[in-house]
Amino acid sequence: MRIQQSFEPTAQGTLFLVPTPIGNLDDMTYRAVATLQQVDLIAAEDTRNTGKLLAHFAIKTPQISFHEHNTQQRIPELVAKLLAGTTIAQVSDAGLPSISDPGQELVQAAIAAGIAVVPLPGASAGITALIASGLTPQPFYFYGFLPRKKKDLRIALTELTQRRETTILYESPHHLRRTLADLATVFPADRSLVLGRELTKLHESFERGTLAELQAWYAEHDPRGEYVLLLAAAPITPVTAAPLAPADLQAAVQALIATGIKPNQAIKQIAQEQGLPRQTVYQQYHDF
Repeated sequence: MRIQQSFEPTAQGTLFLVPTPIGNLDDMTYRAVATLQQVDLIAAEDTRNTGKLLAHFAIKTPQISFHEHNTQQRIPELVAKLLAGTTIAQVSDAGLPSISDPGQELVQAAIAAGIAVVPLPGASAGITALIASGLTPQPFYFYGFLPRKKKDLRIALTELTQRRETTILYESPHHLRRTLADLATVFPADRSLVLGRELTKLHESFERGTLAELQAWYAEHDPRGEYVLLLAAAPITPVTAAPLAPADLQAAVQALIATGIKPNQAIKQIAQEQGLPRQTVYQQYHDF
């Protein structure tokens, strides 16, 4: 076990993870501004976007690009700089680094090299939308952007139907209608849904209704701005039907596996549907 003491003096540099506003520049924290002013280098997802932010706060710190297309090149370079004593702040275009944005691989590389990683708290679109949604905020399940490939999407949607928590998704305006249609293929039409749009910006809005109602609304209105989608938790319904026989349990699990779901997830899903302990379904499945 390794214990990191973030603020212990060291000859090495420190990697700071700095959140940026998701819309309203007034959401930038004093600590975030001070950190960006004091570090030696800023690793930015898009130096042009971050440049506008830096100009607004009169921050002169130099930038280096760090995005999903150059991670393999940049990570060794940034780690070498950190080991040599350079302090680096990593930022994404909006919100927290690593949350549907670059950052995870750099954090892992820094930790593996024994470099201190210091996170700063700040704006997050998912949590911001959750607390104003009116849906149960705890527990919640953050997913982010759904997969684009059909097979991966089918597997993800099937798993999401079983979530017992409020689910948080992200979506762009260009894909919103398609995503609502995809959700409608697996979720009931009356599932409660909240769309948070353009959060913290001038045209921020929350659209609340059923999946069917919001799909109908966007059939006639153009999506605008970035969206957070919040799906109400799957209702817990008592099992009233007779329990499945062991052979039928095995068949049910195999049917889910055939759709692309992993065996352990299929076992968990059938156990939830039947109101049985997961271990019971696991044993009966493997006994056949």
